[in-house]
Amino acid sequence: MTTQQQFTSKTVLISGASVAGPTLAYWLHRYGFAVTVVEEAPALREGGYKVDIRGTAMEVVNRMGLLPEIERASTAMRGGDWVDESGKTLATLGPDLIGLRGPGDDEVLRGDLARILFDATKNDVQYLFGDSIVDLTEEADGVSVRFRHAAPRVFDLVIGADGMHSTVRRSTFGPEEQFAKHTGMAACVISVPNYLNLDHWELVHPTPGQIVQVYSTQQHSAKAQFIFRAPETLPERGDIAAQQRLVAEAFADAGWETQNLLRLMPQSPDFYFDSVSQIHLEHWSQGRIALVGDAAYSPSPLSGQGTSMALVGAYVLAGELNAAHGDHTVAFGNYQTRMAEYVDLNLTLGWNNANQMVAADKRGLKIQTTALRVMRRLPWKGMALRSIMKPLNHASNGITLEQYAPTTQRLA
Repeated sequence: MTTQQQFTSKTVLISGASVAGPTLAYWLHRYGFAVTVVEEAPALREGGYKVDIRGTAMEVVNRMGLLPEIERASTAMRGGDWVDESGKTLATLGPDLIGLRGPGDDEVLRGDLARILFDATKNDVQYLFGDSIVDLTEEADGVSVRFRHAAPRVFDLVIGADGMHSTVRRSTFGPEEQFAKHTGMAACVISVPNYLNLDHWELVHPTPGQIVQVYSTQQHSAKAQFIFRAPETLPERGDIAAQQRLVAEAFADAGWETQNLLRLMPQSPDFYFDSVSQIHLEHWSQGRIALVGDAAYSPSPLSGQGTSMALVGAYVLAGELNAAHGDHTVAFGNYQTRMAEYVDLNLTLGWNNANQMVAADKRGLKIQTTALRVMRRLPWKGMALRSIMKPLNHASNGITLEQYAPTTQRLA
């Protein structure tokens, strides 16, 4: 028997097959772990809204060798218009302002990114679609897992990469209410026909306390996004009819194309609705169970950094498990230490964005619109843009990635 054969792989179960989960699976497999990913959805979740990959997260993508795929999937947005209730243009923004991305950053549809990550791991990782974790019981030498459909199994480690409403977090750390911090906003995203004939272009209709956005990166389909001030108590997650009623009531007087978009809402194949909230945990691990991405430190969808944090967090967690030769008692603590400042920066950014993106009243809306319109004509526009981008650049580059060398043997 060779030295290589004397070792057995550490087994890891990852809950969630969106961004953090497959990224973590990619790196863990590379480091010699045996990985299983369980996903509640019956298949890979396609579609979704556009997401940013910024700063250090682009370096993670590059180290995965996926940069060409990301570039091919880029939304390539050319800009957008802020419009009033009659459709009159209030301000035209180029790609620098509409996306707030620096050189080297990119933007893709969430579903496209999920597909890229899945394709990079599907031949090396076991995926259990249409299943979920029912119970987790930590024992001396592993975590006993009961699934809704699959046979029970024991894993060395379990990682929750299952988003804002994490099942792993709830079962291990406690109810979501203990960790969620509501920003006072809610968001809804739907797919609609591209009847406005948008070509890699975005239209934004702001009103006090609300924003309606429509954008398209394809000829036939578009996305409509509704962001609005909302109470902390919202309809149950599974009550789509009640969620749609709330959105329709909130935007009943919004003007412009809003009523046409709302009428299309029931036909959307990928209706999304949620509070704009953050997740704050003192510790991201307990025993053999840990969290990554939105499950551990969601900065809110309005931060523009949730996807990047998922990519970076997965890279660091996998790297620390590799560096510790699979010893979770060392790796989980080092993961939190390395990520702490980066997470704090992005949580602060997300909170500030949520409170600044939507003008509270007509006066604030006028100031916001005037500033955007004037900025395009200013000779010192570059300086003003750098000032706006400074907090985002600081947060998106708020961590230096280690070079984790792949292990040369399987992990005992």
